[in-house]
Amino acid sequence: MSSHMIRGRQLSRDTEHRRALRRNLCQSLFEHGKVRTTLPKAKEVKAMAERLITLARQNTLNARRRVISILRDRRLVDDEQEFTGKTVVQKLFDEVAPQFADRAGGYTRIIKTSQYRIGDGGTLVLLQLLTEKSEPRGTARRSAGLRRKRNQRRQEFANQLRKSDGKKAAAPAGAAADAAEAKADEGEKAAE
Repeated sequence: MSSHMIRGRQLSRDTEHRRALRRNLCQSLFEHGKVRTTLPKAKEVKAMAERLITLARQNTLNARRRVISILRDRRLVDDEQEFTGKTVVQKLFDEVAPQFADRAGGYTRIIKTSQYRIGDGGTLVLLQLLTEKSEPRGTARRSAGLRRKRNQRRQEFANQLRKSDGKKAAAPAGAAADAAEAKADEGEKAAE
């Protein structure tokens, strides 16, 4: 049996479990703005989330019904696990999609972290909506301008060598031989 027209990652799950996983991760992404998961899961969820945001940008009844059929709907709760009066789909249509009204795609990003899962060594990444403002933390790299400076110094050194080689080549052969003999004599005197 050939595997034509089979797309997506299996993620070591059967079909229903895989759908539920993608659905739950998308709901959490829309609810919190970011989700920490493994790289293969993030790549799968990214495609689904971007398709749902594109549907939500239309803001029609048909689009809302299609999103609900794909995503299902769940209530949003606050920190004390109290119902806030909103659902994930409402937040998607009211808050998330309008922020991407002028954007043609690419609503999410995957940021690789240096962390690994202890049990199986899975690579952990951060999948987040581009509405999250993540400023770079820390200071600028110490070597930010050093590479350019190092290359400039190498060029200057190479130019000096070329100039000094050019001067030696321009000097008469007899003068070069005399200079070599003088150095040899100095070396013998230093040895005594």
